[in-house]
Amino acid sequence: MFTRRTLLAAASATALMLSASLATAQDKILIPLVSKGFQHQFWQAVKAGADQAAAEFGVEVTFEGPDTESQVDRQMDMLSAALARQPAALGFAALDSQAATPLLRQAQEAGIPVIAFDSGVDSDIPTTTVTTNNVAAAALAADKMAELIGGAGKVALVVHDQTSRTGIDRRDGFVNRMAEAYPDVEIVDIQYGGGDQLMSTEITKAMLTAHPDMKGIFGANEGSALGVINAVRETNTQGLVVIGYDSGAAQKAAIKDGLMAGAITQSPVGMGYETVKAAIAATKGETLPKTIDSGFAWYDATNMDAPEIAAVLYD
Repeated sequence: MFTRRTLLAAASATALMLSASLATAQDKILIPLVSKGFQHQFWQAVKAGADQAAAEFGVEVTFEGPDTESQVDRQMDMLSAALARQPAALGFAALDSQAATPLLRQAQEAGIPVIAFDSGVDSDIPTTTVTTNNVAAAALAADKMAELIGGAGKVALVVHDQTSRTGIDRRDGFVNRMAEAYPDVEIVDIQYGGGDQLMSTEITKAMLTAHPDMKGIFGANEGSALGVINAVRETNTQGLVVIGYDSGAAQKAAIKDGLMAGAITQSPVGMGYETVKAAIAATKGETLPKTIDSGFAWYDATNMDAPEIAAVLYD
């Protein structure tokens, strides 16, 4: 039999538990991540890493990006909305390395640490940048291309853009490596497809028509690489060496089918995880390095099933 005192005590205990639970939920720090988009499996893998860190460290993480990687204005709207929520810290992967500067200044003035990820900005406002060493990764792609075409011949690039740091660094890393190490390799064209595989397909078809003796093409991100593969398949082009960037089921299948020689893989899950981890450290005032290298590797049919490579590939 429960007395009135017992019921009151139980009610009081329940209220305290609910209050504590609500306080715990409210105490979770908010870290929005504004990415370049959602159309590629790469970003889904970055989100998975961010969610993993959120669960491990007990923080609230949101993840969003525009429908395509050409929607700079849409990304600015998302960044502005994220700042309006007054988060503890913010992760940002810039589509345009300069467009976000005014909003980043707002974050700085509000005392909100910014962690750049994937693609840096032309500013010293971000506390750190979690990224692949894209210059070195693209140089490795150039080495592989030169090796596979016998050190001489015409090659071209299909790049996602010339405004983001990733687009600039992958283009320049490939081009500069060819210039310094492979004088008999001629780069005959560089085109930009916005990371859109349909646009990149049409660009590649035009390249193949203009340069029928071309020996290789480098697709500098997932959408670019898929566009090159599609064009090769649709035109039944033979003997062209295709090198890609990133992973995904379509690129992996193309490598297994022999349409693509190989690709550079990043570590997108690790990138998302390290971005959230760095954001938490920044909220505590911890000193972070200027960049955090999330890593890269070459993969092809000979090593893509090896445990250390399979772990950083995604579908």
